[in-house]
Amino acid sequence: MGPPRVLRRRFHSYVSGEPVGQEGRLHNLGISTNLTFSQQTFAESLKLPYPLLSDFPEAKVMRSYGVFNEKTMLAIRSFFLIDPQGIIRKKWIIENDATTVVYSDTLLRGIQEVIGTR
Repeated sequence: MGPPRVLRRRFHSYVSGEPVGQEGRLHNLGISTNLTFSQQTFAESLKLPYPLLSDFPEAKVMRSYGVFNEKTMLAIRSFFLIDPQGIIRKKWIIENDATTVVYSDTLLRGIQEVIGTR
């Protein structure tokens, strides 16, 4: 089902930076339940070329996307491919960080599938 429309709008309103991909239709961003200042420190330390967003303290976005572990109070590592209308076209959920890897070619194939169908 995906997140409520108002959350999708709020989430997408934070997307900034240079668009990537065909016709500038793709944006990369990260979001977690960490505090804003820790996100900024982390991004600066790695010189990330995309924004990191904080869903602290309520984890509303994480919960609406179904990737918040209520027991550990942490987000489940995941990747979402969301089209310009806010529709989730593909998702990859990492159930176990220690044993599951999503390789970049897997993500790129997913992006190409979605772009190719538009």
